[in-house]
Amino acid sequence: RRVEFALSMIALFGVALFGVLPGIVIAVGLSILNVFRKVWWPHQARLGRVDGLAGLHDTQSYPGADELPGLLIYRFDAPLIFANSRTFADEMRAIAEDRPDLKWILIAAEPITDVDTTAADMLEELDEWLNERGISLVFAEMKDPVRKKIDRYGLTRTIDPAHFFPTLGDAVTR
Repeated sequence: RRVEFALSMIALFGVALFGVLPGIVIAVGLSILNVFRKVWWPHQARLGRVDGLAGLHDTQSYPGADELPGLLIYRFDAPLIFANSRTFADEMRAIAEDRPDLKWILIAAEPITDVDTTAADMLEELDEWLNERGISLVFAEMKDPVRKKIDRYGLTRTIDPAHFFPTLGDAVTR
């Protein structure tokens, strides 16, 4: 990867110019910033069906992928935390405003490894905002520890408990 290569070159030059310890400190600091960057702005994907391929695929990688009418299948490749919850909510709102036919937003939640309290508040507000527009927020493939946090935060007051599915296939067929 280019970013990792650049970090390794900076570390090399840092060691060569400033010595071992300062060079390592520079490399570690930049690596930590890189991790924050990945969490702050994670990869996000709209998923669709591709003729001849099983499953659902990123519509950017497969421009010919068909999104299902009235349904958006969306994958967010990071834990939902304070650092990226606004990015997630803004994207959901923009999509909802862009697609007047939308009735369901299905979150492919398998990559979401955590939900913190800030993200829980955001999900509650987002679900209420979507409900006002006749759009249901649905989750599939959510990990059990994350689902337990959702329950503990009381999000099932606004997000219908029936809107959690074990697989994307189950969610799409219902």
